Amino acid sequence: MRLTGINHLAFITNDIEKTVRFYRDLLSMELAAGIGHDGYRHYFFRFGDNQVAFFEYEGAQPMVRKFHGVKTEKPLGFDHVSFTIGRKQELFALKDKLEAAGVEVDGAIDHGTTWSIYFFDPNNIPLEVSWDCLELTGTPAMDEDDPLDIVAEGSGPQPGIWPEPTRHTPPEEMRAKPGNGYTMRETFLKAGLARLKEELPEPLPR
Repeated sequence: MRLTGINHLAFITNDIEKTVRFYRDLLSMELAAGIGHDGYRHYFFRFGDNQVAFFEYEGAQPMVRKFHGVKTEKPLGFDHVSFTIGRKQELFALKDKLEAAGVEVDGAIDHGTTWSIYFFDPNNIPLEVSWDCLELTGTPAMDEDDPLDIVAEGSGPQPGIWPEPTRHTPPEEMRAKPGNGYTMRETFLKAGLARLKEELPEPLPR
C-alpha cells in the first residue's frame, strides 16, 4: 500500500467568487468540480494531478496572517502551501502576473533546492510557488547539524514499527456511506461529464 499523491487540500472561504477569480483566473487552475445546495458550496480547483478545494461558509473569518516559515507558538497545525512550477521563466512570469494584479509578492528566494515566491490568497492563506533547481538523486538528502537516528534508517517505511492488520476487509464489505456531494456522481454521469472507475459497483448504490 502506497499513497500516490494529494487528492485535495481543503480550505475555507467566505467569498467563493473572489476565490474563483484568484485560483482560476489569476493562478490559471482549472475549476474542475463543485457542489452547491441549500446555501452550501464546495469547489475544486485542479492543477496537474492535484487539487485544492474550498468550502464557502457564510460568516467565516479570514485566517490571521502568519508569514511562511516564521516561528510561532500559536496552536496552528498549518504553515503554508507550496505549488510547483516547471521552469524559472514561468516562476517570474507568474510573479509579474501577480504583481500586475496588485498582489504583494516576496521573492524570488533561493533555498538551495528551490527558488520560491511567496504571497497570500484573498482568504489570507499563505501560498508559495517553487521551481525545483536541483534534482535529488539520493534520499533522504539531509543537511543537519545534529542528524536524528530515525533518519539514518532510510527514506522508505521501516518494517515492524506498526502492527499489521489482523483482519482484511472482504470485497463484499468494501462500501462507503453517502456523504456531502454524493449526488454529484449521478448528476455528472447523466450530463456526460464523468465516467465510473471499474472498481465502483454498478448500478449506483442507494
